[in-house]
Amino acid sequence: MKHLKAYLDAEVEARNHKDELCEERPDPLMIARRCRDEHHALTCALFAYGNAKSIVTFLSSLEPNLMDEEESVLRTRLEGKYYRFQSTEDIVQWFLTLGALKTLGGVQRVFQEGYDADGIVGGVSLVIAKLYDLNPYRSQGYEFLIGKPIVAIAKASAMKRWMMYLRWMVRRSELDMGLWNGVQQSDLIMPLDTHTFSVSRRLGLLKRTQCDMRAAIELTENLKKFDPYDPLKYDFALYRIGQEKLL
Repeated sequence: MKHLKAYLDAEVEARNHKDELCEERPDPLMIARRCRDEHHALTCALFAYGNAKSIVTFLSSLEPNLMDEEESVLRTRLEGKYYRFQSTEDIVQWFLTLGALKTLGGVQRVFQEGYDADGIVGGVSLVIAKLYDLNPYRSQGYEFLIGKPIVAIAKASAMKRWMMYLRWMVRRSELDMGLWNGVQQSDLIMPLDTHTFSVSRRLGLLKRTQCDMRAAIELTENLKKFDPYDPLKYDFALYRIGQEKLL
């Protein structure tokens, strides 16, 4: 494990700089960093599924202040726009919902209430529940975008996009924005996707065979053996190792 820690620490050091986010190695965080706003960043995180280049292209086409616009303006600006599972109507409704959340005080205000009561899972679940409360609109694409509140850890998906968003908001590094105070980075849960899941299993950091919330927590706990205060500093390195097929 000592050699593994040294390897991962070297990867973290090599990638912890702004040039790691570039056109040659696109990542949704490069779009979120442009305006450093918790609401626009949430849009960037939740649409971050699929091919990285396609994600960045789509996010670059969205104006950062769309959540501040009235419905008529949104419909004009978003006419004909879609992304994979999300139709134009899904995207319009998302920005209406996000605008309503912003009016209530923002993402962190809702998250903090759930976090203070029941940790990271409680915070994420409360934000998701609030998003659904704010807008009665439903569709398959809209619900895929937002996800479902976590009722039981044993039955929950890894919630990768939400956990990645929290990493952006809480950690302060050359990559992550650290816009929030009041949330401990040691409480964060690894954003587990197929790249990170596969690499972690090959490195012996993860035994669970299903990519779900229990696997994300297992990986987080194992990475705490390397850094109990900031286990998610290894996330971007593990992701890039898998993405670039370095194993």
